Amino acid sequence: MVKPMSFTFNNQTAGSNVFQLPVIEEDIVSLGAQNEFDKMVSLLRVHHIEVHIFHDTPNSSKPDALFPNNWISIHESGQLILYPMMAPNRRLERRLDIVEFFKTHFEINEVIDFSGYEELNMFMEGTGSLVFDHANQVAYACRSERTNEKVLREICNKLGYHPIVFEALDDSGKQIYHTNVMMSVGSKFSIVCLDSIIKEEDQELVLAQFSNTSHRVIAISFDQMKSFAGNMFEVENTRGETCVIMSQQACDSLMPGQINAISKFGYILPIAIPKIERCGGGSVRCMMAGIHAQRSVSAIGE
Repeated sequence: MVKPMSFTFNNQTAGSNVFQLPVIEEDIVSLGAQNEFDKMVSLLRVHHIEVHIFHDTPNSSKPDALFPNNWISIHESGQLILYPMMAPNRRLERRLDIVEFFKTHFEINEVIDFSGYEELNMFMEGTGSLVFDHANQVAYACRSERTNEKVLREICNKLGYHPIVFEALDDSGKQIYHTNVMMSVGSKFSIVCLDSIIKEEDQELVLAQFSNTSHRVIAISFDQMKSFAGNMFEVENTRGETCVIMSQQACDSLMPGQINAISKFGYILPIAIPKIERCGGGSVRCMMAGIHAQRSVSAIGE
């Protein structure tokens, strides 16, 4: 996770992210986001979830620095991927010092940099664009200007993953900018806004894949998606317990039956981040870049 220094409304991303809402008092919002970030980290640690914190650098304006999952992913195979970002000010978030940290402390055997696609206006924004089912080596993605299918297939080829690509629109007919706002995939369950998958053949494709991997599908509505109910993240804490992290807004939007269904697969941890969600157009999943690589032998015990 990356603690922000200059969080505010990002004009360079607002055109494709309808979840973002402009603010007036930027300084108050920035301080509020830092406070929400600190409370989230504390809550994660209280629940024995290991977190590595990096601080945003002060040398340039990076309003979305607290969403590191869009520029980096770290895989069990030892591959670390750097992604091409659409907004120029988001490209500044890629940091070699963070990459070096993971190369030092985890078993990273290959760094694959796809950022060169930015020069071709071809983008793939990490685990915002891609929702991975790591256990079954599947990558789900809805097409958008931030999710280029050619880049997607090249990444999947490098990882040895099978791509599932589909169209997804919000209730106003606009492309959903990131897959991880309409879908999240845990080890045994999936949250998905099926109504957003407008083509019957795409729905059949997605549901058939979930059936093949024995995932319990929990459908959410457009209104629940707007409350970030699709932006959940399943993690395992240091005690081996499964936890499903979501925002308080997302949790409040769920029906009792949905809560009960999710609770069968892990305990629910709701976290309140209203300023970050409103101004940044992302939620708790976007704030966490999962670490799937093994810790290096030299780093054990640090």
